[in-house]
Amino acid sequence: MPALSVEEERHSRALREFLTARIRAAGGQISFEQFMEIALYAPGLGYYSAGSAKIGGDGDFVTAPEISDLFSRCVARQCAQVLVRTGGDILELGAGTGRMAAVILETLAELGRLPDRYAILEVSADFAERQRGRLARLPAGVRERVVWLDRLPERAWRGVVLANEVLDALPFHRVVIRDGRMLELGVGLSADDADPSSGEGASGATSGAVGALIEREYPPSDSLASAWDAVARELPMALPDGYRTELCPRTGPWIASISDCLERGVLLLFDYGLPRSHFYHPQRVDGTLLCHFKQRAHGDPFVNLGVQDITAWVDFTRVAEAAVDANLDVLGFATQAAFLLANGIEQLAGAATNDVDRVRLAGEARRLMMPGEMGESFKVMALGRHYEASLSGFEVQDLRRLL
Repeated sequence: MPALSVEEERHSRALREFLTARIRAAGGQISFEQFMEIALYAPGLGYYSAGSAKIGGDGDFVTAPEISDLFSRCVARQCAQVLVRTGGDILELGAGTGRMAAVILETLAELGRLPDRYAILEVSADFAERQRGRLARLPAGVRERVVWLDRLPERAWRGVVLANEVLDALPFHRVVIRDGRMLELGVGLSADDADPSSGEGASGATSGAVGALIEREYPPSDSLASAWDAVARELPMALPDGYRTELCPRTGPWIASISDCLERGVLLLFDYGLPRSHFYHPQRVDGTLLCHFKQRAHGDPFVNLGVQDITAWVDFTRVAEAAVDANLDVLGFATQAAFLLANGIEQLAGAATNDVDRVRLAGEARRLMMPGEMGESFKVMALGRHYEASLSGFEVQDLRRLL
């Protein structure tokens, strides 16, 4: 991987020291969920709380809206269909650089379906600043509809809620199967960095030590054990010894929080993920944890602290279950490729007025839709309340039967 700059090294060292103190204060170990919460969101230190270029060619990863405006234009078409029936607003959760918001608004203006407001809820001050700069270039009549929120709306919301690559960043637990039992994988300190007064050393550590931070295996809490049992009962076969994977109980409360403010409309979720039976497949022995650093993807969360992203794939069956528990309807589930095809990506790409643009857009469309790129690994799920009509994005494919 690329070497850290002097500033990145300083930042990473500061976060490591903060984590070390937290682990010692907790008695020698914390859950991976707690580690991830700190690594991504600790004020001034976490990846999403400190300023850096995260998305795009100069960042750590590239999202679909950054690959091509074709993606956002297709999303806009789906939004337009919903807004015709519901009226109201669009709320985007985690708007990144603001590029998707800008293209959606421009497209909806062309279609004559602008929302009353386009609200953005952003946890990263760095991203919010970039969004303001990008959206300030919109025409005044469009720009004035954009507002930023610091929390979910308290009043009843009508319209569309968008969440592109948000669920994968919810802090999750890591677990391992040992002799038919589930153990939690937490984070501790190596012997050299353990607090001598606490008696903590390398005992109980796995061989996966990386620097001062190491994995620790320990019995799960009752709540985590219960959550795992609910998953394991549905799997068609037992998982092999040593099987590692992820479990994200935060999905339910997150969906419930959206449901609490949604009076009428549709929540569109875009993320890489799988139905549960595929997510917890016996051959997926190392889980789906993935870190992103300067366009490199790898599986070591203990390096580049504070300057790399940490994610895992989404268990979309858990999302659907959470929706039902929150009194939302599961309106559709499809691959990104099918969703884009259904919303006219081929027509949009073919509308270019010159050969250069036509070739460029064709290449962008392939990257968004090819199975080896984003087309199959990324999924789209629609959840709704008081929305009875069909959604155009799921007319080519609907995989709800797999959930």
